[in-house]
Amino acid sequence: MTTAHLIVTVAAAVWVGFSAVSMFARAKWVVEPITEYGVPQSWWNPLATAKAAGAAGLLAGLFWPPIGVAAAIGLVLYFGGALVTVAKARAYSHLAFPVLYLAPVVASLVLLP
Repeated sequence: MTTAHLIVTVAAAVWVGFSAVSMFARAKWVVEPITEYGVPQSWWNPLATAKAAGAAGLLAGLFWPPIGVAAAIGLVLYFGGALVTVAKARAYSHLAFPVLYLAPVVASLVLLP
């Protein structure tokens, strides 16, 4: 494992974990946009759980890489779906937000030794 991979993976996990906690806590800056995008409230906890599991999987992947790869792929799919959801809602000015979470996850995959 390289130092760059370690730093990027931990940062990605913390960033995605923060997003999960924010969704569980129903932070106003999370709830307002996802409501505008048409995401049903009944999906919020499962979506937050998926993010939390992905963050935990990235950290576990530091000890067993196949778990980290699976978690990163899951998060890439998750945030890819978020991009589609934002685009379908025609909130084009918000497309950068899922990318901010997607980029470090992709970087973690790219930096795998």
